[in-house]
Amino acid sequence: MRELTVDLGERSYPIYIGQGILNNIAGLFEQHKLSRKSPLLVITDDTVAPLHLERVLTLLQKGGFTATSCVVPAGETSKSLAQLEEIVTVALQAGLDRSSAIVALGGGVVGDLAGFAAASFMRGIRFVQIPTTILAHDSSVGGKVAVNHPMAKNIIGAFHQPELVLFDIDTLLTLPPRQVKAGLSEVIKHGLIWDAEFTQWCDDNAERLLALDPESLSYALYIGCKVKSIVVSQDERENDLRAILNLGHTIGHALEAVAGYGELLHGEAIAIGMVGAAKLAQQFGYSEEIYTVTKRIFLKYGLPISIPSHLDTDKIMKAMMHDKKFKEGTMVFVIPMEIGKVEIRKDTTVDQVRQIVDLLKGES
Repeated sequence: MRELTVDLGERSYPIYIGQGILNNIAGLFEQHKLSRKSPLLVITDDTVAPLHLERVLTLLQKGGFTATSCVVPAGETSKSLAQLEEIVTVALQAGLDRSSAIVALGGGVVGDLAGFAAASFMRGIRFVQIPTTILAHDSSVGGKVAVNHPMAKNIIGAFHQPELVLFDIDTLLTLPPRQVKAGLSEVIKHGLIWDAEFTQWCDDNAERLLALDPESLSYALYIGCKVKSIVVSQDERENDLRAILNLGHTIGHALEAVAGYGELLHGEAIAIGMVGAAKLAQQFGYSEEIYTVTKRIFLKYGLPISIPSHLDTDKIMKAMMHDKKFKEGTMVFVIPMEIGKVEIRKDTTVDQVRQIVDLLKGES
């Protein structure tokens, strides 16, 4: 088992990564002083529930915890205020109190939704992240929790750190190929923003990662989580440094919104956005090699690099105007300066971005 710490002083918490560690869930909960006297609520979706929910509930109950569950529909559309209200209803019916905890068992959607429920229920109770997708190695760390509005992704949210993150590699082995590829998009992102050597490792080990080789996957998730934990430890609330984690997200979030949170998986949309950011880097005078390498890696992983032609450019631009990173006619963009190093530009014009969007529609 590999272990990392997100260093936030008194609110620091561990990330556990390894095979079979879910078997010790009750022991880890006890170690982190989760209450056995107050009920736990496990939130998952209808894809993950048949695979892992019964086992998790059984392990917790055998360990002396009282646990109930709430199963939501799989997919981005569950990150809604209507779904949040249903979760609160279940929590009240189950008798959750201020000493209770919410457990997020699933991918990024479940983690964001469950985390926001924990942040808002009784003005904030504890919660635990148990990610079951590769993509969630990013979203499960750092405490950014949210639901969507039809006009903008993650616009209703909070910062609410988990008590621990429990990443059992075994839960990833049932992922369909498309989900694997989309999840690895965010793994690659951590190399592109922080670690050129890791980017090269991802390039060299694509076949192993796509085949879900446990050792390779464990290492990749460890490095991805390590980068995320370092950044969050230095800038918890995205006042400065943490914004680098948004590489590809300004365009990517807009694509998800315009496509209706379903046509493109999050990791697919972010891959397109990262190719766009690499293309934008050329306009700021950086090497074309950044674009060439970025595009090559994503193609090797079978990820999209172009915007679907039927998505309307005006609607994409309008969605970006609602982004939290749009201010006074310019956009805040994370731009790669080289592989493994990025900068935060606050002078990117709307016209520059529109040009990139049009170029991405013709990318191949």
